[in-house]
Amino acid sequence: MITSVRRRDAVANRQALLDAAARVLRKTPHASMDVIAAEAGLTRRAVYGHFSSRDALLRELLGRGASRISSAIDEIRDDGPARHVARLASAIWLAIADVKLVAQMLVSGPLEAAVGEAVAPVRRALRDVIEAGCADGSFRQDVDPAIVAHLIEQAALGVLDVAVTHGLPDAEAQRMLSATSLGIAGLGWRDAQAIIGAVSVPRTGDVE
Repeated sequence: MITSVRRRDAVANRQALLDAAARVLRKTPHASMDVIAAEAGLTRRAVYGHFSSRDALLRELLGRGASRISSAIDEIRDDGPARHVARLASAIWLAIADVKLVAQMLVSGPLEAAVGEAVAPVRRALRDVIEAGCADGSFRQDVDPAIVAHLIEQAALGVLDVAVTHGLPDAEAQRMLSATSLGIAGLGWRDAQAIIGAVSVPRTGDVE
């Protein structure tokens, strides 16, 4: 009985640490393990009892984010390539927002592979819809679809940088990325805004 209670306590403490890390690191990417422990109401020793290092904690957060991202992508359906891109662009922001706690590691660093895995479902879905849109004439014909998709992915990192630097609300950053993505795909800004206004995009939130 005592062992069972201890196990439940350990699971609850681990969850509390992950939730605390999500809250703290979303606002302060370089927050220490001590700060995370304090937010969770636990000791530093308790933190290291669950996670051997800060990177280990971040990897688990990214794993949870990857599951959420995959679920969000699976729910996106739209026969119109432009509307689909607008929805996916918002999903890209959701993915980026969830890992912006490690923004400095998005391009290189010890968690590069983990970040890449987290956003892989978005990357695949974006490539597929860009190829479909180029094939049916919805999108530009002068650039290879793979390059267009890559440029949109890079734009997501640019929007991330602007959003973090200027403290943009997630809703505004979502719309900015959707408009930028559609522009890269070949739409004019007025057409892009009309598309964005016509679709319901997923809402962002803190890492869970």
